[in-house]
Amino acid sequence: MVVPSPRQLPRWGATAAEAAAEYPCDGLIAGPVLRLHRAIDVHASPDVVYQWVCQLKVAPYSYDLLDNLGRRSPRALTPGADNLASGQRWIVFSITGFEPGVHVTGKVRPGPRRVFGPMVATYAIRPRSGSSCRLVVRLSIRAAPGLRRIAPEALAWGTWS
Repeated sequence: MVVPSPRQLPRWGATAAEAAAEYPCDGLIAGPVLRLHRAIDVHASPDVVYQWVCQLKVAPYSYDLLDNLGRRSPRALTPGADNLASGQRWIVFSITGFEPGVHVTGKVRPGPRRVFGPMVATYAIRPRSGSSCRLVVRLSIRAAPGLRRIAPEALAWGTWS
């Protein structure tokens, strides 16, 4: 069962069709889930975007001071970062599946799970005309009642706003 956020978090750049589509992370957690979406047009080939998505196992590429202990995230691709394996660390997730040039999917690791609860994500790359594509992210978080919903929603706003 999919439930909307009590505050109806927006789809950041994702179309209604992208939000309604199926993703590899669907069904990886039980119970009602809150689905959050973010999407952006990228003027690069799906293969290049996939390499950068894989690069998230090297650094979070968000707030370096907070998320990367003050170290600047790499500005160039790290050789071999696109050599993925199931169970490998990737952002706050363990990789559950991937298809080169198409998607990377993961399930939250135990440490972050204690804070945010069960969650999964798919970073999907959708080819467009020419050498561009769409990067669509689905983050599914088990819906929680009352105050237990604060941490997942704070993660969504802090990471994606």
